[in-house]
Amino acid sequence: FDLRTHTATKLVTCKSFNGRSTYMPIVALNAIAIDPRNPNLFAIGGSDVYARLYDVRKYKWEGSTDEIQPTDCFCPTHLVGNDDVGITGLAFSDHSELLLSYNDELIYLFPKGTGLGSDPQSSSSKDVCEGSEGPQVYKGHRNADTVKGVNFFGPNCEYVTSGSDCGRIFIWRKKDSQLVRVMEGDKDVVNCVEPHPHATVLATSGIENNIKIWTPKASEPVPLPTTIEE
Repeated sequence: FDLRTHTATKLVTCKSFNGRSTYMPIVALNAIAIDPRNPNLFAIGGSDVYARLYDVRKYKWEGSTDEIQPTDCFCPTHLVGNDDVGITGLAFSDHSELLLSYNDELIYLFPKGTGLGSDPQSSSSKDVCEGSEGPQVYKGHRNADTVKGVNFFGPNCEYVTSGSDCGRIFIWRKKDSQLVRVMEGDKDVVNCVEPHPHATVLATSGIENNIKIWTPKASEPVPLPTTIEE
């Protein structure tokens, strides 16, 4: 969308890598994010397991090049070929790390340059999968009932945050995946978690008809709920 002219332009159509012509020919998209270190790059995720990275400079307008492959693709190796899960949310850090959240699965962090290449079905991409140590994993939340977002948090993206089907907000330390904070955010489900671009402030929303703003005010560390495993 061009904010200057209020017009929309079709750029590219996201198509499945599986069978291309018969199986899920079009991928339904849930999330899009722009790399803050390189605004020419954007990632999308949806109804299959692959997050696709595109370079806007390689595409012509009006979708005339919608058959061109993405610049890179990201997916945990154990999910490659899995038809039962998809991506509900993704986000870039200030260091071009890519965060992916899967339905009925977990959250994964991919450092810059750790993708599978432009065609994850190719033999070279399979070799990358076999030699990869795998992305960092964040777990404890539940992402099944609705489309959950995911995000980085903190002035230097030191934390990872997500909503959950249990109505809580989860915050993990990025570097070691340690769960550091769980907060009651909604009576039902927390879907969206959005950090302020400059301040340590978090906005969340869910099934309730309001948006909650969170700021750090506690004078002492707050322990995790004793029922967190439930």
